[in-house]
Amino acid sequence: MTVEQLSHIAGILLSLAIAYIPGIADWYAKKDTRSKAGIMALLLIVVSVGIFALACAHLVANIGLGVTCDKASAIQLVQILIAALIANQAAFLLLVKPYNR
Repeated sequence: MTVEQLSHIAGILLSLAIAYIPGIADWYAKKDTRSKAGIMALLLIVVSVGIFALACAHLVANIGLGVTCDKASAIQLVQILIAALIANQAAFLLLVKPYNR
């Protein structure tokens, strides 16, 4: 699994979790559009930084993500975040929005 695939999966799961997990979905639905965007962006940043932190803690070296704890991987963190954002929004548009009326 590549780091991009992991970020895609995380983005999709976050979108689905916030839309369909009872309690979380109700809490999130009450937020205005700007707050929802901020919350999702913050969660996706946490996922991206978490992947990098796992690499720095040497906890993902054996699963072949290709992320190391160096400057090049820190730059790759931005690519990870963009991939997660794209997957998250695609999942929302395809799997959440049509069913939230």
